[in-house]
Amino acid sequence: MLSVVVEHIFLLVLVTLISVLQNAFFATKVEREGKEHHANTSAFERVSCANRNCMDSYPTFLAVLWCAGLCLNQAPAAFAGLVYLVARQKYFVGYMGQTSQSTPGYMFGKRVLSFLFLMCIVGIFNLLLVRYFGNDFKDTVETITTAASVLLLIP
Repeated sequence: MLSVVVEHIFLLVLVTLISVLQNAFFATKVEREGKEHHANTSAFERVSCANRNCMDSYPTFLAVLWCAGLCLNQAPAAFAGLVYLVARQKYFVGYMGQTSQSTPGYMFGKRVLSFLFLMCIVGIFNLLLVRYFGNDFKDTVETITTAASVLLLIP
């Protein structure tokens, strides 16, 4: 029984753990910058602000990742989650340089979050259709979202 449950959430768990490692990396960068250059330099402020901004969007990311994965399909949700983590890394590194370099990562991450949110809405809508009307479009929607998740790679 437990292995069946784990099988349906394994990819989501994996992406969540990778995101935790990324958060630890960001925190280490902030700590290192604070120790090396003291806490009142502009470099420390940029790293600290980038870390705060990433942490502000983290609960939203986790919510839509798990909702999309549970309500619709874990594979495209996990793929989108990995793409989001790459975008968040690009944002963080860009923010450490100049704040204008962080814009592409921010915009790309926002697009991925929108995709995950749309997956959540479609999954919930399909569950309501099954419950109240007996129509199940899950296979069709899963095929579409799996194909559409690859489109996230287009800049």
